[in-house]
Amino acid sequence: MLSLAYVARRLVAAAVTILVAVTLNFLLFRVLPGNAVTHISRIPNASAEMRKALEIKFGLDKPIFDQFLIYLREMAHGNLGISYANRQPVFDNLLEAFSNTIPMVATGVVLALALGLVVGTIAATRRNGPIDHLLTGSAVLAYAFPTQFLGLIMVIFFSGMLPAAGMADPFLMEDGWWPVLEDRLRHMVLPVATLVLTLFAENALITRSSMLETLGEDYILTARAKGVPRRRIILKHALRNALLPIVTMSALSLGSIVSGAILVEVIFSWPGIGRTLYDAVLNRDYPMLQGGFLAITVVVTLLNLGADLLHFVLDPRVRA
Repeated sequence: MLSLAYVARRLVAAAVTILVAVTLNFLLFRVLPGNAVTHISRIPNASAEMRKALEIKFGLDKPIFDQFLIYLREMAHGNLGISYANRQPVFDNLLEAFSNTIPMVATGVVLALALGLVVGTIAATRRNGPIDHLLTGSAVLAYAFPTQFLGLIMVIFFSGMLPAAGMADPFLMEDGWWPVLEDRLRHMVLPVATLVLTLFAENALITRSSMLETLGEDYILTARAKGVPRRRIILKHALRNALLPIVTMSALSLGSIVSGAILVEVIFSWPGIGRTLYDAVLNRDYPMLQGGFLAITVVVTLLNLGADLLHFVLDPRVRA
């Protein structure tokens, strides 16, 4: 059962984190070099009348505290501003970007977790053997490579066999849902594979370490002495308890997962949140940057909150 006090503390911590992010996001636009009106109008030599009109329209003529209250009110209504690049609401652009990012990242994270659990468990049960050395060495090697390097390797070696850019073929002429789905899946292979190689290594190494520690516990030795089958000991007893550190590390790795996804999207021109922020930087699209940073902060904070609550439920030591 969840402790109300623990849940309340985590909710307060998450709320404070989001409030700090919102405040910094508000101040970021105000401390940029130059005049805020120049950034909005994108006209360096705008007339005094135009500057005044823009200041009134965007509330920049008001005191900073009043501007902050207006910012909070608009944000609560989902109004994050208008993108300079396509003149569409930032909120709508972010929804579209996240709808493209979530399938790719979710697939990569699930596959990386499954692969890491399998590799780590096999390595732990074959400790100091050839299989352990091979799997652990491969995981360490994959962990050492940065995301952008793995992505470029994928493009160089596999771009002739699989699509290496975009999310769909703009020249696809076939009708029906299956050709469209097949095309999407083909475009997902390389970015998902890059994300899996980036993430699975850490999961495998943590699983191996946690499994080795768990396999040395007294209750495991007792189960072996009683003649419990080895497969049952590993799957029902050892792996079940070894999952707790993986949940904790997954929560701590959410930031790196997001940053890795951004790099993958840039390399493969995947039209998700990472590519959207990258284009916003190039175009100096400040409203989109503000909205994107805020959205990522909120998502990561909420995911961390969920991981904390899940860890509280799974680990009796936290509840003690």
